[in-house]
Amino acid sequence: MARTAETPISFVLREPTAKAETPIVGLIRFNNTRVKISTGHKVKPAHWNEEKGRVKNVVDATHKDLINTFLNDLEKYTGNFLAEWRSARIAITKETIQEKIELFRNPPPAEAVPANDTLFAFIDNFIKTAPQRVNIETGKPINPRTIQKYSTTVRVLREFASTYKRPIDFDTIDLDFYGDFTAWLTKGRKDHLLSVNAVGKYVQTLKVFLNEATAKGINTKLDYKSSRFKVLKEDADSIYLTEPELQRLYALDLSKQPRLERVRDLFLVGCYTGLRFSDFTTIRPEYIKDGMIRMEQFKTQGKVVIPCHPIVTALLDKYNGQLPKSISNQKSNDYLKEICKQAELNSNEGKAITKGGVRVIRSLEKWQMVSTHTGRRSFATNMYLLGVPSITIMRITGHKTEKAFMRYIKLDEEQHAKIIALHWQKQLQGTPFTIAS
Repeated sequence: MARTAETPISFVLREPTAKAETPIVGLIRFNNTRVKISTGHKVKPAHWNEEKGRVKNVVDATHKDLINTFLNDLEKYTGNFLAEWRSARIAITKETIQEKIELFRNPPPAEAVPANDTLFAFIDNFIKTAPQRVNIETGKPINPRTIQKYSTTVRVLREFASTYKRPIDFDTIDLDFYGDFTAWLTKGRKDHLLSVNAVGKYVQTLKVFLNEATAKGINTKLDYKSSRFKVLKEDADSIYLTEPELQRLYALDLSKQPRLERVRDLFLVGCYTGLRFSDFTTIRPEYIKDGMIRMEQFKTQGKVVIPCHPIVTALLDKYNGQLPKSISNQKSNDYLKEICKQAELNSNEGKAITKGGVRVIRSLEKWQMVSTHTGRRSFATNMYLLGVPSITIMRITGHKTEKAFMRYIKLDEEQHAKIIALHWQKQLQGTPFTIAS
């Protein structure tokens, strides 16, 4: 496809005027540097669409589908690992890019699955082979962030094993283990006491390992399926920004602070699209047509269609259709707090969390609690307050159940009462209202 500022890689012919087949090469640009990589494919120049950077759909180009699929996959792969490296602030060099591309072209063969007769041996192999597997729900490769979550969980599990009175294996993962493990995560790690939700995430990932081992017939102990072996959760006191607060952010003059202005503008796109940070920071011109944003979400690979809010349209016009390049999520969160403080979003908010088994409530000003994810929550809550059906909002946010969605949005008792009053008002418009005697 035609290269834009956000396209991670473009494809050209090594000898575009050749008569015979010539190699297709990839060009990756970063930090004013260009890396040329081999794709391993060749094509006749007469069969090449220079504008799209793909093989033409002509009968004589016998391998066009194979080559174009490879180029599409390589482009997505390149975009994903470059975005991850930038987010994690990993140094990007010609050498590291070439090594990464070589892994894509020639992935190491998946090793035969060993006996895995112990829990830790099974988990180690499960993580090692994860890059070669696909998500059975999406058909896509396992997300690197998911693999990182696996690695973190097994590290914590090994740390617990070093202090536990019993050996940890398939046959000892019972309700006693569950009670001891969750108690240790909650209170037993001294300087690493975890919140209820953090404990729940470790248990949830452990269940992923056990489900896979059970499906393969390696594990036969099913205590982990008990209702008492639960994934702990508590509602987080997260905030959302109201429509007047979003308008205040939009009106804030940051022209003399371009670093903040770019972050504010990207954040507002998130607030009016409901997209995650990994998605609203990668919107490209070709995703927008007829006032709609159509794109595949990075985390779930699900396709979504979102109408452009007037503010989103205005921001796209401001940047000539190409939104500004984002900085890391962590740095964006820091800048957002600075921006929201300037906008005087300083109402007092209570933040409650259970950590180390103790319920702690802190009072913070609203700007202190804003993060990039606040945009997504603001979208969902504000749309609900406008009367948009939950099922419609869920098509964008990706929530699978209305129960999960209702936990996600943030409404207090006053707002629920106003929603009921609004519906009554709409129902009674034009209809005489009398009270039966």
